[in-house]
Amino acid sequence: MAEWNEGGSVRLDVVAGLPAGSGAAAELGGAAELLDEVKRGLRGGTLRLYRPRPTMAFGQRDTRLPGFEAAREASRAHGFEPVVRKAGGRAAAYHGGTLIVDHIEPAHEAMVGHRHRFEVFGELYARVLRSLGVDARVGEIPGEYCPGEFSVHGVPDGVLAGADDPELTTAAGRVKLVGTAQRVVAGAWLFSSVFVVSDAVPVRAVLTDVYRALDLPFDPATAGAADDLVPGLAVDEVEAALLAMYREHGALA
Repeated sequence: MAEWNEGGSVRLDVVAGLPAGSGAAAELGGAAELLDEVKRGLRGGTLRLYRPRPTMAFGQRDTRLPGFEAAREASRAHGFEPVVRKAGGRAAAYHGGTLIVDHIEPAHEAMVGHRHRFEVFGELYARVLRSLGVDARVGEIPGEYCPGEFSVHGVPDGVLAGADDPELTTAAGRVKLVGTAQRVVAGAWLFSSVFVVSDAVPVRAVLTDVYRALDLPFDPATAGAADDLVPGLAVDEVEAALLAMYREHGALA
């Protein structure tokens, strides 16, 4: 049974991303379109997985900062298309080495279980990465981009267990691997996650310049990828492990 629904179960249809040639804004907006269709009863629960084109997804709060236009230009200079998303906090970078997971379900009282979903999906997604050999744990690390209480981070070999001490003020070698966000509307919810699987260098570079322009705190050392910890790990493997987890919960149609 589905842990995120506290034992309930909604079958999910798996859909892919938009056709090649679609822009970053269209890719991002596809989740909102699916959410609208689910809330109106035009489709049932849906799971969308795709690998995005290079995208810098800004949060709504970022647009109100004095450095926003400079940050947009910085993202373009790195080849990342700037867009503004409705769900999520601060700026986050995506590219072909990442996997986007949009999980959408109908719900009469969608706000019920809002925090519970963050807790459950954080642990489930960390478990998926652990099944692939990544020492993945849940929790914000100091200095991470788009900080979140239920981010999933990876711990390199040789880092002491004490690195997860909540009083620690440095990343201590840990890297953010999964960011999660949620959008709730009347009749449905969307839980969107970004897995950074490979090729962390361009992600780190664009985030460094964007956060500098926005004048927001960011430690570049926290921006990594799963293959930094398990060399050779590929997006296909993470996608297969995610789908296996959903099957184990009886969630796939």
